Amino acid sequence: MQRLSGLDASFLYLETAAQPLHVCSILELDASTMPGGYAFDRFRDLLAERIRAMPEFRERIADNRFNLDHPVWVDDKDFDVDRHLHRIGLPSPGGRRELADICGHIASLPLDRTRPLWEMWVIENVGGPGDGTAQEGVRIAVMTKVHHAAVDGVTGANLMSKLCTTEPDAPAPEPVDGPGGGSDLEIAVSGAVRFAARPLKLVNVVPNTLTTVIDTVKRARTGMTMAPPFVAPRTAFNANVTGHRNVAFAQLDLEDIKTVKNHFGVKVNDVVMALVSGVLRTFLLNRGELPNNSLVAMVPVSVHEKSDRPGRNQVSGMFARLETNIEDPAERLKAIAEANSVAKQHSSAIAATLLQDWTQFAAPAVFGTAMRVYASSRLSGARPVHNLVVSNVPGPQGRLYMLGCEVKAMYPLGPIFHGSGLNMTVMSLSGNLDVGIVSCPELLPDLWDMADDFDVALAELLAATR
Repeated sequence: MQRLSGLDASFLYLETAAQPLHVCSILELDASTMPGGYAFDRFRDLLAERIRAMPEFRERIADNRFNLDHPVWVDDKDFDVDRHLHRIGLPSPGGRRELADICGHIASLPLDRTRPLWEMWVIENVGGPGDGTAQEGVRIAVMTKVHHAAVDGVTGANLMSKLCTTEPDAPAPEPVDGPGGGSDLEIAVSGAVRFAARPLKLVNVVPNTLTTVIDTVKRARTGMTMAPPFVAPRTAFNANVTGHRNVAFAQLDLEDIKTVKNHFGVKVNDVVMALVSGVLRTFLLNRGELPNNSLVAMVPVSVHEKSDRPGRNQVSGMFARLETNIEDPAERLKAIAEANSVAKQHSSAIAATLLQDWTQFAAPAVFGTAMRVYASSRLSGARPVHNLVVSNVPGPQGRLYMLGCEVKAMYPLGPIFHGSGLNMTVMSLSGNLDVGIVSCPELLPDLWDMADDFDVALAELLAATR
């Protein structure tokens, strides 16, 4: 058995009916490339074959009342792929709105914690009769759901990469054994041992924390810090969320992104942040709700290469100003790039494992209590920690095939939280930048204006390069 890290387990502890904490993706596939032709049964058999080499798909959570530490991953002895793979048909005309509606509904459904924490939905009739956007060949969509306890952005992308190949008829890899099982007694005893050792580990965490605080104070005196929490202005999407989800998506040409990047001498992520900023500025202006102060995004930062801690979530966070108070797109991009440079320096000075180390000591009750207090503070008008989450996940380049079907798009969809009811995640894939947007319909009933404005925001930046 494998023990969850505190950060992994925190996503279990923070989850509620209104705040399901799984991450999703919508893949648009050309199924005409599948060897032998597309059939759902063939798709299922290929998936089952690949899962034999991917133990992460066959592991479930195990815990008991005598376990003083975090839960563990164990093999699901009753694993059956048919409990996780579902098939559904898209209503006519089978366009992007119908696809988004059904994916929003699927994203609202909680995962069954008695089984491995993932689902996959094959959605047929995509681009049906009457939809002028239909591409040649047989099109299907696949929506994946994996609990955040099992993946972060990088491990999630790696997991999808293992399901995909660079050739449509690539052979399946050799089977791989899982972590095995663990009795209630074994889970409890090993948990007690780890719990008893926590004070010894705390000795190493406190100095890193003090160093971080002192460094931040010094940086603040010279204005060289990232945006602090709780300074973000309140917007329509900074309220408590419900259990409902709605989604939208967009696809941009990565070469256009690079043209802007090269012209202004900035990073791809700076351009992504500028696009998000332009979209949100337009959205809030049209509603007459643009704040005078800049919106603030929380940007997850991968620490996989810097961390030696166990766990599947290896992430820190950076607060980034979106400079939505600046009207000119080019000036806004320059200001974002400058602010990001300072924020990255500040983020890099913070110990990469600090978040992982502190969550290791927190008990489930602490997370639950903290979430209830924060949710109630939202009702009393407290300022949000940040306005939204913006994540940039690098994906593989070149042609990619999922179980023989060519991948045309992969829209990533992250979780939303009380007080931060909007998530925009982008993934670079095969020469494109795929954008996934998630919210809850009670806060933002229609996300398509935002999705469509990504093209407008990019056109504005491209115009500034000429």
